[in-house]
Amino acid sequence: MALQVVSTISNSSLLQPGFSLLNFGGHVFFFGQKGWPKRSCPTGVFLLDIKQNELKMKPAFFSKDSCYLPPLRYPALCTLRGNVESDEYQYIIHGGKTPNNDLSDKIYIMSLVSKNSKKTTFQCVEKDLGGDVPEARYGHTINVVHSRGKSMSVIFGGRSYTPLAQRTTERWNSVVDCLPSVFLVDFEFGCCTSYILPELQEGLSFHVSVARNDTIYILGGHSLQNNTRSPSLYKLKVDLPLGSPAVTCTILPGGISVSSAIVTQTGDTEFVLVGGYQSDTQKRLACNTIVLEDNKIEIVERASPDWTPDIKHCRMWFGCDMGKGSVLLGIPGANKQLISDANYFYILRCKGAEEDKEEELTAQICSQTSTEDAGDSTPFEDSEEFCFSAEAHSFDVDDTDTYNEDDEEDESETGYWITCCASCNIDINTWVPFYSTELNKPAMILCSSGAGHWVHAQCMDLSESMLLRLSEANVKYFCNEHVDLNKGLQTPKKVVHLKKQPMKPLRKKATMKLTTPTKKSFLRRLFE
Repeated sequence: MALQVVSTISNSSLLQPGFSLLNFGGHVFFFGQKGWPKRSCPTGVFLLDIKQNELKMKPAFFSKDSCYLPPLRYPALCTLRGNVESDEYQYIIHGGKTPNNDLSDKIYIMSLVSKNSKKTTFQCVEKDLGGDVPEARYGHTINVVHSRGKSMSVIFGGRSYTPLAQRTTERWNSVVDCLPSVFLVDFEFGCCTSYILPELQEGLSFHVSVARNDTIYILGGHSLQNNTRSPSLYKLKVDLPLGSPAVTCTILPGGISVSSAIVTQTGDTEFVLVGGYQSDTQKRLACNTIVLEDNKIEIVERASPDWTPDIKHCRMWFGCDMGKGSVLLGIPGANKQLISDANYFYILRCKGAEEDKEEELTAQICSQTSTEDAGDSTPFEDSEEFCFSAEAHSFDVDDTDTYNEDDEEDESETGYWITCCASCNIDINTWVPFYSTELNKPAMILCSSGAGHWVHAQCMDLSESMLLRLSEANVKYFCNEHVDLNKGLQTPKKVVHLKKQPMKPLRKKATMKLTTPTKKSFLRRLFE
């Protein structure tokens, strides 16, 4: 086992506890950054490029038919293949925390659409589920099992917020263990079924799960209720006949008391377990080899790498599988770096140089790391880790397109994240889409007052139909602060006065005025 240092990178502040890595064809993609995505990478997904021990990031893109994917921290994810021997696969992403610390109960399917040296495009689709849908959670695991020619996903463990009816003012955002139910998810029909097994008595989070064919092995994990790390080893077997599925659980001996450990595959049936914590105040520096046979599992201790003094003496560490026998580890930089939230990174290679070759990963791996923020936990509580799941090697990408956080504009003062008015409440760290047309930045509209300035449509209380009408119509818009002022300063339009026709005087009532001749004529006729 060889330990290699990765040079400090300028944009390492994005790589904070809670993110994940996706491995498509040996290329590593970062997902789940700290805060909401910026304009340089609106999808929040980056290609990681490691060259000469330096890590760089290149933005990835989504196809037009993709859904919105928030930067979820601490989700459960694994690969989904059509069958055990299929070369093509997708990633399942379930649960996790948003930058607002809201928990997600959604499930996404991400697949690679195209990849070249200039651009990588993904398709992300949200799956609609029915039945016993798992509640929003984080710190859990998801695996795919194959039985009788069919496949299903299995969700287990994790933490969620205390139910609203049980919350108090002092502990409003406290978390609890999810019930120890096993969920089967059928993506073909979009239905979920939960199972309560007598062998699973307490909730677990930040455990390790390894799946092979129709069997899942659950190792370690932390229980909030008892504040323990159980040494139990659980074997879940899923049978998928033509009728209802059958799920059984067996408790096996030989488990390890560990949480937030990392598993990487080194062979067809061989895995290596590294990292994690064996207590609230002690890291676990030992390593183990896990061998899976058809119906059994064997766990033996193996030689540990030569850990550096910084790793041995640090208060916490984190990391995850990078694929093909490699693990990416991180420790906090503390006061040794100018950037307070920057970290030191190491690559741990668990295979020898002669074994470091392309291998098909026939087993599904899902190791869940810790999930709480540092301020909400005690030292070594399972809260400081993040998830890596990719391969560390050089990629043929253009350095000119590499993302550099130093080149990013401060969007709190420019662009979409301005304070557009006195009542503006749009914040880059808490914003969520409001209109259906929004993806990863708020909708804005130009106020034509003076030289013109941009305002957020949401702050102007514009309905979606009005916003669409204004965007399509060729009219000037004035914000709430300038609409009245604009009306007062407007020069009245010149009114063309119509020429009025003189009105005819009203006729007076006719009165018979008999003239003298008339009287004579009248009398003459009277006496004739």
